[in-house]
Amino acid sequence: MSSNEPWIGVDFDGTLALYDTWKGAEHAGMPIKLMVSRVKNWLALGKKVKIFTARADENLPDYATNIKTIQEWCFQVFGQVLEITNKKDMAMTQLWDSHAIQLIENTGARVDGKV
Repeated sequence: MSSNEPWIGVDFDGTLALYDTWKGAEHAGMPIKLMVSRVKNWLALGKKVKIFTARADENLPDYATNIKTIQEWCFQVFGQVLEITNKKDMAMTQLWDSHAIQLIENTGARVDGKV
C-alpha cells in the first residue's frame, strides 16, 4: 500500500554506509558520519526517511538477508528501523545517492554544466 507522505530516499552502500567492494549480504559498512547526521536531523524534524537501495530487489537470492542486515544496521545507528525500498513513487521529495547526477528539472541538462 502506498502512502502520500513525503519521504527522502537515501542510498545505503557508499552513501550511508562505507562501501569499497561487495562483501556479502551480511556485511554493512561503517556509518558515514555526515550522512548519518543528516538523517538523524531529518528524523528529529519528523521527516520520513527511507533507505533506497538495490539490495531491496525482491528477486535477489539474498534479499531477506540484505533487508535484515540493513534493518539491524539502522537500529544500531538510528535507534529505529527505517523503511527499505528500491522503488520510488510520487511522494519521494529527494534522493541522496553516491551515483546520482543532478539535472535541471525539465531540461535534461546537468546542474554542473557538463555534457
